Amino acid sequence: MPRHASVRIDLDAVTANVVRLAGFAQPALLCAVVKADGYGHGAVEIATAAVEAGAPWLAVALVEEGVELREAGIDVPVLVLSQPPPDAMADARAADLTPTLYTPEGVAAAARAATEAAAEVASPGTPPWAVHLKVDTGMHRVGAQPADAVDLARSIQDSGLRLGGTFTHLAVADEPDRPETRLQLDRFRAVLDDLAAADIDPGLRHAANSAGLLFHPDARLDLVRVGIAAYGIAPAPTLELPVMLTPAMSVRAEVTLVKDVPAGEGVSYGLRHVFDRDAVVATVPLGYADGVSRRLGTAGAEVLIGGVRRPVRGVVTMDQFVVEVTDGPPVASGDEVVLIGRQGDEEITADEWAGLLDTIAYEVVCGFGPRLPRRYIGGRFT
Repeated sequence: MPRHASVRIDLDAVTANVVRLAGFAQPALLCAVVKADGYGHGAVEIATAAVEAGAPWLAVALVEEGVELREAGIDVPVLVLSQPPPDAMADARAADLTPTLYTPEGVAAAARAATEAAAEVASPGTPPWAVHLKVDTGMHRVGAQPADAVDLARSIQDSGLRLGGTFTHLAVADEPDRPETRLQLDRFRAVLDDLAAADIDPGLRHAANSAGLLFHPDARLDLVRVGIAAYGIAPAPTLELPVMLTPAMSVRAEVTLVKDVPAGEGVSYGLRHVFDRDAVVATVPLGYADGVSRRLGTAGAEVLIGGVRRPVRGVVTMDQFVVEVTDGPPVASGDEVVLIGRQGDEEITADEWAGLLDTIAYEVVCGFGPRLPRRYIGGRFT
């Protein structure tokens, strides 16, 4: 039985975004980041669209995410952005994923997995397993210390692995005026110089995320890892973009009930909103269990019904929320409600929600839960 609400994903928008971003990145290659179920858009569907648009690389956060892509028949290189735990290395090798390494323990675990896999295959022609080395140049989350990079790279080679890439991650690339990005890039170049002095090929050099690609030309190097921009959302919404992006996600539902509420009455749990006039309200069958934050109503959120902005009233509950429709064209059960997306001449964006909730659009789009079905427009998943 279909639910009368959904997250709609425009795969043609993803394709267009990837084509534009890949062109902007040239001669660097584009790696489409599809972790967290494709930022809530659907990992397999987004990965397929990105590859068909020309992305030669994909990236995920977890080995399990990479295995899902392989099981769907996707065969381009897939980078696991963090070092897998030792008990996941064998699965990473079996799926021919490219793991990130940054500790001696990680190198040892990857070498064991590669050796065991080679023994099972018993083929002398099997090429060394390619891995990438991550260097912490200032994000201070994960990665090897710059001073340890040469020793780790050498241990990767000595362990029978192949150093297929060396990279870092930029912490404030979405704030172009801050000096830390330049400092991080200088530290990264120093590591690359150290590797060259040690006669070690770093493989693919990469540092740029979406913001790095768009705002820091020196960060593009050999490969750019594009996440949020591929989905049509700006990494820095207040800055002018050098590339046109088209949002791929919209969230839609239908009105389930319309009723009158007299002046002086409140709505929803806690009766936080009390009407100062006779009002008409519409119920929408989505709630915080679906990723619609409980705070949106009290934060001043609006939705689109009949091409008109309508205010959410009271707190959002687990499964439903209430919209005031006193003003504007009449509303009836079954009318379309747009939470994020365009209706007529009006549009509500993930960035608008993020501003109301004091967060970022990444969290908004990743937050729509699995009970809210994804419906695809364009591409092979229509």
